[in-house]
Amino acid sequence: MPGIHQLRQWVKARNHPLARSLYRIVQALRTAELPMVRPIHRPLYELSRLIAGVVSHSVRVLWWTPLFQSRLVRPASRLFLYGGMPQVLGPVSISVGAGSRISGQTTFTGRTAAPRSPSLDIGSNVDIGWQTTIAVGRRIVIGDHVRLAGRNFLAGYPGHPLDPDDRAAGLPETEDQVGDIVLEDGVWLATGVTVTAGVRIGRGTVVAAGSVVTRDLPPGVLAGGMPARVIRSLGVTDTAEPMGAREIAA
Repeated sequence: MPGIHQLRQWVKARNHPLARSLYRIVQALRTAELPMVRPIHRPLYELSRLIAGVVSHSVRVLWWTPLFQSRLVRPASRLFLYGGMPQVLGPVSISVGAGSRISGQTTFTGRTAAPRSPSLDIGSNVDIGWQTTIAVGRRIVIGDHVRLAGRNFLAGYPGHPLDPDDRAAGLPETEDQVGDIVLEDGVWLATGVTVTAGVRIGRGTVVAAGSVVTRDLPPGVLAGGMPARVIRSLGVTDTAEPMGAREIAA
């Protein structure tokens, strides 16, 4: 209501003794609190945390996990969901290896205009952090022991075409905008990293926070920047075989 809005502005301006008094009363009410009594409030704090933890654990075991498992190609062994249940959009086939941990704020999307169902293959002992989005155009492969920090974006497809008339008409992206993404075993993407379509990141490579990876990165390096480039070698000697069962055909 305009009258209430004008009254609030009048009180905030404090150009009248009554407005100044009302302002002090409002501020006192906004910051009012009971005195803290540590022997009472600290146990109550710990009790509230315990109750919240028990409730969260129960919901995860009885609700989030079995519902999400039903969306996978096959049940994932020792899957740990935290903070809710990941959102799955579009026709994407998802498989998850043993012992992986996925934030409930994760979004998995599959390209709706794909000629066949896109596939996402997540390895074992993988961490997928808070607010990460994995958009699968055709195929995305995430190797074993990969760490994806918060707000990563694996962009296997853009969702819209480059032509403005086609975008206005609601047409999907074109095939040349779509590509596979491969993160080999042991890759670590720090917070806020974007990986574009058609990129392969080599075994054990670390990508610095906020980077945008637009081309392949070799194994065992630290990379960063926009676009990401190799900063230095990590000096890791690794003679292990490349990814096998989850390898994407060239």
